[in-house]
Formats: sequence, structure tokens, C-alpha cells
Amino acid sequence: MPTYKKLIVAGIAILAIIFAFFPVSFMTPDQARTLGLVLVTLSLWATGLVPPYLASLLFFVIALLLKLAPPDVVFSGFHSAAMWLVFSGLLIAAAIKSSGLSERIGGALLGRLSGSYVVLISGIFAISIVLTFVMPSSLGRFFLLWPIAVALADSLGFEKGTTGRTAIAIAVTFACHIPGFALLPSNVPNLILAGAAQTIYGIDLTYAYYMVLHFPLLGVVKSIIMIALIVRIFPDTPRPQSTGKAEATSTPLGWRQWYVVGILVTTLAFWMTDTFHGINPAWVGIVASVALLWPGVGPVGPAEFDKHVNFSVLLFMGGFLALGAVVNYTGLGIVIAHGMEHILPLEPGRDFLNFLSLSLIAFVVGVISILPGVPAVLTPMAGELAELTGFSVMAVLMTQVIGFSTMLFPYQSGPLMVGMQVTEQPVAKLMKILAPLTAITALVLIPLDFLWWKLLGVI
Repeated sequence: MPTYKKLIVAGIAILAIIFAFFPVSFMTPDQARTLGLVLVTLSLWATGLVPPYLASLLFFVIALLLKLAPPDVVFSGFHSAAMWLVFSGLLIAAAIKSSGLSERIGGALLGRLSGSYVVLISGIFAISIVLTFVMPSSLGRFFLLWPIAVALADSLGFEKGTTGRTAIAIAVTFACHIPGFALLPSNVPNLILAGAAQTIYGIDLTYAYYMVLHFPLLGVVKSIIMIALIVRIFPDTPRPQSTGKAEATSTPLGWRQWYVVGILVTTLAFWMTDTFHGINPAWVGIVASVALLWPGVGPVGPAEFDKHVNFSVLLFMGGFLALGAVVNYTGLGIVIAHGMEHILPLEPGRDFLNFLSLSLIAFVVGVISILPGVPAVLTPMAGELAELTGFSVMAVLMTQVIGFSTMLFPYQSGPLMVGMQVTEQPVAKLMKILAPLTAITALVLIPLDFLWWKLLGVI
């Protein structure tokens, strides 16, 4: 373990102790202790000094011992829909792998995506973005595509440890999540924002308005930038393997594969129509899990269950969700947002500076309280921020999307961290994409967004 990582965590731990014993004037003692605990936990996740699940367990223990929040808040992640969506996603991925469907689909894609490395990475993004339009969950998209991507990587000669396999892993992880911020029902923070806007201000965000405002730049252009970064930073050359898989794809599907296809099609149908029937995607996923686990017909037996259902991922996810819940419970996020509100140059008539400042507030809140906490913290402040900037409440609300779709660290996003652990990629490799992507977003995409909003008359 590099010494600098230990020094970073040690320095933050010292800072946390100082916060605990000498809280700053504008924070309550519990908020100061929460800030210290959050910083230590985030530093552990960001550096990988300890396994992510251990960092989550430490967060649980310290939050409970310091009585920062009651147990039902600290452990709220374990009964959240997101947790059960991860669980069902792991089982769906196991079923696709165990039934042999991943090899069949990977073989079918091989001829179309193996022509060049750029085509391969671009194809992964294209498939993911198409799924984004029909599947409401980035985790669901990831667990559906990852076993197929593994089979494709194997067919192209990208074994574990190769640069090409890393590129495919990062492409699937990013493509299943980041473009979804530009489509209203496709990521959790989007839905929290829509619900809070309707509840607090009576503003109904429509699919078309949200898409026109965000998808051209945050969806399409940002995806092109990510493709270019992945190809540039993780270069490799496909080496198609002659393993007989091409011939195998021409044989009829077996009954167990048809069974899995039927479950997947039914699950996708319910996920695509959740607006009409109102059943949470996680509960749909649990029903699919039961069907895939059913003895005698389901492809996931006890051995496959033990192998593929990674409880360390579930423990991390519980800690990730708990951190946001504790931050919201103590009011720490609101304190940070109000502090930035008084520091930044918010004034009517300074549209570009206001646009940058509002986006920065959302970004910083996302660093401290993780992404779903951004709309929970900032939406109640939108009216106040609108008065300070001269923007409409709608414009202020929409700047949150720029902030929570910009991630500097993997720990800010549950889907990125889950993807990182499932694909067995270290934090450092994701940071090689996230750091330049954040810089490009700040220097290029945000100014372009401002011009696009001006053209549309939003500002």
C-alpha cells in the first residue's frame, strides 16, 4: 500500500478528531462529528486503504457509538430499494453467466464490435445508452451487460489483467450510469429531484423537457468524451480467439436458456412500464430472483449463489446509503450548502457566474453527501437561490443535474463503486477517467451547457 495513501487517511483522521473536540461555530457538535466521520469514511473508500465493506462497517460502528443518528437511520440502507436492486442484479448476472447466455450474446456481438478498439468501446456505450431509454436503473443495466461484456472480452483475447479488459470494465461501468443522468427516470438522483420539485414547488418535470435540456451535452457529448478518454488512456488491440464460440451461437437455445430469456424479457417489460403499474423496480427484481433461484428450473443453484452473490458489495452499499442518510439526518448537507451560498458570487444579472456557482454548489454537496443527497439538500433551497441569482426556480433546479452528474471520486456514486468491485478494478483506474472528465466538464461542457440553456431560453 503506497505511503501517501496512509498519510492522506491519517491527516484526515486528525482533522476529524479536531472537528469532534473543537466544532466550528456554524455547526452543531453532532454535525461537526458527522463531518469528521464522513471525511474519514470517504478517504478510506477513495484510497482503498481498507476494503470498502470494512470502511462501511467502521462507519456503522462509529455513527452508533457517537449517537449521530438512531439505528434505523444508520441501517436504513439495508431495507432500501437500492440494496435489493443490487441483490437482484447480482442474481440476474449470475443467471446470464450460468445459463450460457452471456457467451451466446457475446458471440453474436463479436463480429460487429471486433473490427476495431474504438468500435468496441463505442458499441458498449451505444448499447448501454439504448438500454438507458428503457431500463430505469443503472445497476440493472450494469448487471445485465457485465456478463455479456466478460464473454466478449474473453472472445477478443482480453484476459484478466490486460488493458483491454480494464477498458471494457470501465466502459460498461460508466456507460450504464453516467449518460442516465440526462434522462429523467434513469438514475436515482433524477427521480429524487423530480419528486422534491413536485412536492415543494408543484413543478412537474417532463421527460421531453428534461431530455432536451440535458441529453445533447450530458448524454451524447459526454459519452463521446468518455469513449475518447478510455481509448486513449487504456489502449489495446482486439485479438479474436478461435474457440468455436461462433459455431455454438448458431445452435438452438436450450430450454434453460429460454427460461432465462423469458424471465429477463418479463422483468424488462415491468421495468419499462413502472410508470403505469407503480411497482418498484427492486421488487420486480426480487420476483425475478426467486424465479431464477427456483430449484429444478432456475440456473442459479446453491453453488452459483454462493459464488456470485457478493456480500461485500452489499455491505458496501449499505454503508454508502447510510452515509447519505446520516448526513441528511444531522443537517450537515444544508449547513455546507448555506456556507457556499454566502461565499460564492451570487447576484442577479451575472448569469454565467451564477450558473457556475450553482453547479459548483451541487458538485461540492455531492462530494460530501454522495449524489442522491444533492437534490434532497438543495431542492428546498431552490426558491432562496432563485432570488439570489435572478434565475427561475426551474433553472436553479436544473443546475443540480450538472452538479450531481459530475463525479470526481468513485465513492460519490453507488453504481460506480458497485461496478468497480464487481469488475475488480481499483480506484486508481477509475480516477484516470474521472479526473480528466471532471476537468473537461468544468472547462468545456459547463460553458456549452450555459450557451445551450441561453439558446433554449431557460436562462
